[in-house]
Amino acid sequence: MPKEYVDEYEPLLIKPVKDSKRLKFPNKSLLLAVFAACVGGTFQYGYNISVINSPTMYVQDFINQTWVNRYQTEISSDALTLLWSTIVSIFTLGGLVGVTIGGTLSVKLGRKRTLLTNNLFSLTAALLMGLSSSAGLFELLIIGRFFSGINAGIALSVQPLYLGEIAPTALRGAMGMGTSIFITGGILTGQVMGLKELLGKREYWPILLSTTSIPAILQLLILPWFPESPRYLFIDKGDDEACKKALRQLHGAEDCHAALEDIAKEKNNLAGFQAKKPWELFADRSVRWQLLTIVLLNMAQQLNGINAIYFYADYVFKQSGIPADKIPYATVGTGACECITALTCGLLIEYLGRKVLITGGYILMSICCILFTLTLTFQDVSPVFPYLSMACVFAFILSFGLGPGGVTNILTTELFTQASRPAAFIISGSVNWLSFFFVGLVFPFIVIGLQQYCFLVFLVVCSSVALYIFLVVPETKNKTFVEIQNDFQSSKNTKLGNSDGAGTILLSTSI
Repeated sequence: MPKEYVDEYEPLLIKPVKDSKRLKFPNKSLLLAVFAACVGGTFQYGYNISVINSPTMYVQDFINQTWVNRYQTEISSDALTLLWSTIVSIFTLGGLVGVTIGGTLSVKLGRKRTLLTNNLFSLTAALLMGLSSSAGLFELLIIGRFFSGINAGIALSVQPLYLGEIAPTALRGAMGMGTSIFITGGILTGQVMGLKELLGKREYWPILLSTTSIPAILQLLILPWFPESPRYLFIDKGDDEACKKALRQLHGAEDCHAALEDIAKEKNNLAGFQAKKPWELFADRSVRWQLLTIVLLNMAQQLNGINAIYFYADYVFKQSGIPADKIPYATVGTGACECITALTCGLLIEYLGRKVLITGGYILMSICCILFTLTLTFQDVSPVFPYLSMACVFAFILSFGLGPGGVTNILTTELFTQASRPAAFIISGSVNWLSFFFVGLVFPFIVIGLQQYCFLVFLVVCSSVALYIFLVVPETKNKTFVEIQNDFQSSKNTKLGNSDGAGTILLSTSI
């Protein structure tokens, strides 16, 4: 760090008395801040993905009855399918809109205020969906799902930003796993709430869809008690005192000095830089490999077969002899499986590292694709094979939760510095949502054309991504954002035999 910069911030930069990268139990305030951010953030994303499945028949009956009341004739099967598909898929369109505005809002309003403001979309969605039945307007369901999608898109782009910026370097991976843990927790909660013993009965479906307001209200009550991202306060707003106060609350008095020094170093490296727009990031050759990495990882997160596993789990359960009325409980089992695996990944990530977990996860998923194809092919040969297919479903979900499900968002946070990070999340989130839409649109045709061999397509995706990560992506465990950026730059220069990047590697803008 230049001497004049040290002199300027000398009152702030007190040498830490302990190693800032040593793994230790997080501050209680930090854990509560993570909970507050996640419960109204990605928890709702997972919840709204799964909660719509349980009342499918009831909502379709409501649409048909509304149509009869309006036009004195029953709706055609094709029109009913189209309206139901619109209600389900409009969530994806809303997510794409949300992710495109989330990065901009996080710069203008700050990470915390964006998360709080985002709850307006969730509360509006809950109100519209809850009133749809009594008002006799199925259009309210479409609008409500669209607002739920916007809420999810903003949450998926801003919450990982907030978690990555409030966590100490040594705990950044574990805290970042909050995103994946709460997504899977939301999926599991939506599945449980949809059981007939709770809100899964016909008369309760409007209440079930409106329960998305509960986590929004929880976040509005809890998150205001916790500070804005210290990095945002120091680098973007230049508010040194607010940054120090936030670090003391989140990290504790004795650990905040090392974090402040790390933030000050990053600010020095970014002197003169402003937050970049997505198109500026595409034009910046110094982050080309990082950008390629997050684009590939976010595409792979949707195209690796996990959504196909969930979409067609019911078929596998039926083939295994599970009674139709018991299948919802088996589906809850898949949600619990992924949730437990996400928790396990959160415990392991700071010990094994990001690269080991995500590479290992994709390798295991590749193996599962092969085994699943074989068990489906020989489904009628022996009564054992349907059970082996069911085992493959759970093994695939476990492998996904072990690495790709949680590590992808963490890497998007870690591979970029403060000026590039919001734009990176806009790009990665847009790719993720577009891939999500693409899978829902194309996969049924892949199944029709390839039948049981459809998972060979996902085998190619999983094995290719595993190879790319192994060869290209550096380990980011226990490294500052500046160190990770320099690792990428050094690796790039080494591969190309280019020595022009010598000097301040972070600020190099050419290969």
